[in-house]
Amino acid sequence: MDPINQILNMVFTVEAFLLVFVIVLLKSSVKFVPQNRAWLIERFGKYQSTKEAGLNFIVPFIDRIAADRSLKEQAQDVPSQSAITKDNISLIVDGVLYFRVLDPYKATYGVDDYVFAVTQLSQTTMRSELGKMELDKTFEERDLLNTNIVAAINQAAEPWGIQVLRYEIKDIVPPQSVMEAMEAQMKAERVKRAQILESEGDRQANINVAEGKKQAQVLAAEAEKAEQILRAEGEAKAIIAVAEAQADALREVGAAADTEQGQKAIQLDLATKAIAAKEAIAKESSVVLLPDNATDASSLVAQGMSIINTLNKTQKLQ
Repeated sequence: MDPINQILNMVFTVEAFLLVFVIVLLKSSVKFVPQNRAWLIERFGKYQSTKEAGLNFIVPFIDRIAADRSLKEQAQDVPSQSAITKDNISLIVDGVLYFRVLDPYKATYGVDDYVFAVTQLSQTTMRSELGKMELDKTFEERDLLNTNIVAAINQAAEPWGIQVLRYEIKDIVPPQSVMEAMEAQMKAERVKRAQILESEGDRQANINVAEGKKQAQVLAAEAEKAEQILRAEGEAKAIIAVAEAQADALREVGAAADTEQGQKAIQLDLATKAIAAKEAIAKESSVVLLPDNATDASSLVAQGMSIINTLNKTQKLQ
């Protein structure tokens, strides 16, 4: 091989090497950061910058990616642990922690493992908050307990660049003896409510029955009162009608007696009554004394009136 060809081969080899080297440099210097992620760049072992989503450039062989942090919301399971309430009841509690990285620099250089740190912090905070509450309140005020835990964790995790969004208690398990006591209490409470409802029903039924009887008596009294009023009104109308009839009859008799024919009729009626009176006296006594002038009509009428008065007095004495 002649020297020219050797030189050309060497040139082509150097060019190829340079081309490969340039490609490697470009590949090492151009970085595409995904969405919702942050890359922390160190230069000679010292923090240099934070690269956010998109096209970024670094110095090859000098800069390096020290950490890759996700900016998404993360869910971390908090393992079960034992906690003691204010009334000295031991509970087994577990939960779920939702958080995200606000400051990638603090999350990388402020704490060694922020996931482990925030998990441990949530456990200790949960034990502390449960120690401030009684057993019944832990079930009734779970939302308040979750809110207090989130506030306490955020205050402690601020130097780490972590924000806790929410904390949810998955399960609270009291001891078996406490569960049996709670079940007995709930059963007694249900029996109590049933008895109260039953007594309320009986009371309402008795009230309804008494109210019905009262209304029936009131209606009966009102009906009797109305009947008496109607009867009295009927009797009063009847008495008025009889009195009016008698008055009309007396007026008719008086009008007839005011005439000559009426006087004769009266005398005839009185004579007839006198004769009837004598017959009644004759039935009572075997002896009847008559005056001599008994044949006179006026005398006969006078005698009849006397006999009638005598009979009336005798009936009154009897």
